[in-house]
Amino acid sequence: MRIGFFDSGIGGITVLHQALKYLPNEDYIFYADTLHVPYGEKPKEEVREYIFNAVDFIANQGVKALVIACNTATSIAVEDLRQMYNFPILGIEPAVKPAVQNCEGKRKKVLVLATNLTLREEKFHNLVKSIDHHDIVESLPLPGLVEFAENFEFREEKVVPYLREKLSSFDLKQYGTIVLGCTHFPYFTKSLKKLFLEEVDIISGSIGTAKNLMRILEAKNQINDGTGDILYFKSGYKVEDKESLSNYKKLLTMLDKV
Repeated sequence: MRIGFFDSGIGGITVLHQALKYLPNEDYIFYADTLHVPYGEKPKEEVREYIFNAVDFIANQGVKALVIACNTATSIAVEDLRQMYNFPILGIEPAVKPAVQNCEGKRKKVLVLATNLTLREEKFHNLVKSIDHHDIVESLPLPGLVEFAENFEFREEKVVPYLREKLSSFDLKQYGTIVLGCTHFPYFTKSLKKLFLEEVDIISGSIGTAKNLMRILEAKNQINDGTGDILYFKSGYKVEDKESLSNYKKLLTMLDKV
């Protein structure tokens, strides 16, 4: 059986990329709800309906585990989804805990970059409240990065001016760790590095999610010796055109260089 990966768009590829490092011989399904991307700027209940429909479709393909490779979808639906299905469902959340641990001794702040919906959710606020005992965590929504990614616009001459404008009110020297709280954002790591000090760490939850997936499958003795094959779906339809498949491969190759 395959491992499912789900996101509103191509952001989840960044999490799949990490899973392929730890579980290169598994076979995968990647489902992007491209008809409804971006999730982060839509009403919560509308997004929940999209998520449940997508996960139902993925479950019907036959998967042994599912990764909700979307911070927004995780924050508003993962607990309910776990009650509905009998296979493991993993989510991803902003890597606030390691960021705070990294910065507390350095007298530096943490900046969480995410979507509006993720940053509004109680799940995120509870996470920060449980960890941030010295009030060092700040946040900023960057919905434009999702649009850039979905339009395959990764050129620094386009991305950096947007980032510079959004960060113009921040003292960038104050931050020790930048948390990428949206799975679309790792594509823009190089652009972000142009604005912050060289020693600033830029992290996401992708590696932790991939490691957790491996641990769960090992514990269930479900590690397969497959071929690393990936089936791609867009909002319920299998992707078979050569251009789209080529674009997915390009994204995975690009992430090798980030």
